This record gives sequence, structure tokens and C-alpha cells, in this order.
Amino acid sequence: MRFSLEKRDTPLVSGWSIVAMSVLAVLIGMALGGILFLPFEASPWEGYQSLIGNAFFSKRGFGYTLVTATPLMMVGFGTIVAWRCGFIFLGFEGCLLIGAMGGTMVGLGALEGGILSSTAPALVIAIALAWGATLGALWAGLVGELKIRFGGNEVLIALMMNFLAIYLVQYLVAGPWRVVGDMPQTERLPKDLWLPYIVSGTRLHAGFLVAIASGVVIWVVMAKSRAGFEMIASGLNPRSARYGGIQVAIRQRQAALIAGGLAGLAGAITIYGVHHRLLDGLSDGTGFVGIVTALLGRMSIPGTAIASVLYGGLSVGGDAMQRQTGLPSSIVLIVQASIVLLLLATEVLRTHRIVFSRKKKI
Repeated sequence: MRFSLEKRDTPLVSGWSIVAMSVLAVLIGMALGGILFLPFEASPWEGYQSLIGNAFFSKRGFGYTLVTATPLMMVGFGTIVAWRCGFIFLGFEGCLLIGAMGGTMVGLGALEGGILSSTAPALVIAIALAWGATLGALWAGLVGELKIRFGGNEVLIALMMNFLAIYLVQYLVAGPWRVVGDMPQTERLPKDLWLPYIVSGTRLHAGFLVAIASGVVIWVVMAKSRAGFEMIASGLNPRSARYGGIQVAIRQRQAALIAGGLAGLAGAITIYGVHHRLLDGLSDGTGFVGIVTALLGRMSIPGTAIASVLYGGLSVGGDAMQRQTGLPSSIVLIVQASIVLLLLATEVLRTHRIVFSRKKKI
């Protein structure tokens, strides 16, 4: 018995079919991951029960799942804007860090003796989020300008600028902004500068509402406005778009600014909603995982939001599963990666079908 992939005449578009394939992918990923439990004499049932229960059926755990999903959503929404406009941007990690740096800069200026020390806390937070978004937009805008004006490779430029942002943050937290102590980090922001928690008994902060609102705005822009139509047209066929009178370069610049701004805003929200200080290793790959959530969500706003929550749940639940079973962290990460890879593979089944055939005897 052997199998092959055969292209479907028309891709599957039914919502139920896609949901069914996604659920099947998760179950297969969990089954494959469960095999790794056996050498450690751990129970897959207890492990997955702990993962799902803590991530989605515990008030505190689900709150933290949404907290983890918040920056992933915003990076995912930025990916949708940039990639659908034909700007294959991989610099969200750098934009997020630069946005976090900008937000911290404003917060440090609001400490005693700072230039913003007499400013109302709510206004300081608003300025910090706006400044973080602005710096993120300018960071991505620089990549876009180098691509559009000079024909640079946006993928390579963005990846190199990610390293620049990482080292810049490391310099700041280990040098001029470092607080006295062993850890390379800045001074902790006072509690009146923290984003408020919106559900009692959890760490779910108002930044989650900002992420949802940004998703709604991006959906309206991309689906209902002329600017969104021209961005999508520029991504599908730039030459035809130019013949149609669309200023492709302008639309790609706008897409770069929007995408970077969303990532920068996510970085500032992470400072004011989670860590309350700038520290080394702040992002931990969020800029790249956000791209994955957009791909998992098939470049749609609702799909990306759901994928972000799912990935956030895998992250939060994975920590709980590790505590419950005593598995090494590497095994937990392999289980998470297996589920995500199989979810990405369902895109193949949307456009192809599996055909089984018997091997002919000679």
C-alpha cells in the first residue's frame, strides 16, 4: 500500500472542513508527542490533561494564555498587512524590541526627577504606547525604504536589523539604563504606570483589548477600504497594479509602517502590561512566532487571533505539563512544535487529497 498527493479541482473552503482538519492535526500531534513520554515513564493522559486544563479551563491560566497571545496577535496582524502587500517582512522581532525600548524610555522619564515626573500616569502610558508604536513603525519603514528605493533584499535587511535591535537593548540594560543589581535590567516602573488588569484574579491587562481593537481596525482597512484593496492588489501583481494607477511603492511603504507600528506597540504593551521593566531576552522569539500564527490563521484576522490564543495556550499549558510530569523542557517544546507543524501541514490537505493505491506485483 502506498499513497500520493493529488491536487484537488477546487480547494476546500468549508469552515467545518478546515476545523475538522485542524482538530485532527492537533490530535495526531498529541499522539506523536505522547510517544516521547514513554521513556520517562510519564503519563501522556495526565500531561495533556494538565496542559489543556491549565491553559484553557483555569481562570488564572486562561488569563495568562490571553496575555501570552496579545503580542502574538499584534505581530500576526502586522504580518497580514505586510505580506499581503508583497512586503515579506521578517523584522518584527526588532520592531518589538525597539517599541519596548521606546516605551521604557518614556516610563523612565516619568520617574522622580524625570522630565515627565509631573505628568498624569494615564497620559504617560498613552505617550509610551504611542512612542513605542512610532519607533517600531520607523524601524520597519527603514527596511521598506531600503527595499523600495535601492532594491535591497527586505528579508536579509530585516534579519540583520533584528540583531541590531537585540544588541542595542542589551547595551542599554547592561549600561546606561541598568539598575543596581546582578541582572541586566532597568528600574521597575511604579504600579501606577502599569496597564490595569481587566479581570480580577488574573494577569490579563488592558493591552489585550488594544490587540483586539487593532485587529478590528486592520480588518476594516484591509477588507473595506480603498487603501486595503490597493495594498492587496500591489501584493498580488505589482505590475498590473501599476497599470491600474496604483502607487505600489507608496502602499508598500504604508504597509511597512503599519506592520512595524503594530509590533512596536506590542513591545510597549509587553513592558507596561507584563514585565514593567526592560530586560535582556524580553522578546524570546515573539516576533517570529507571530508570523507563524498568521500562517496558521491563513492570513485572516479571526484565524490569526484564534491561532495566537492556541499558541499562547500551548506555551502556558506546556509549562504546567512540565511541572506535572517532570519531563525535560526540550520534550515539552518538541510536543508543542509537533502540534504547530501538523497544523501548518493541513494547508496541504486543503489543496490536495491523499490517494491510496496498492503496489503492483511484478
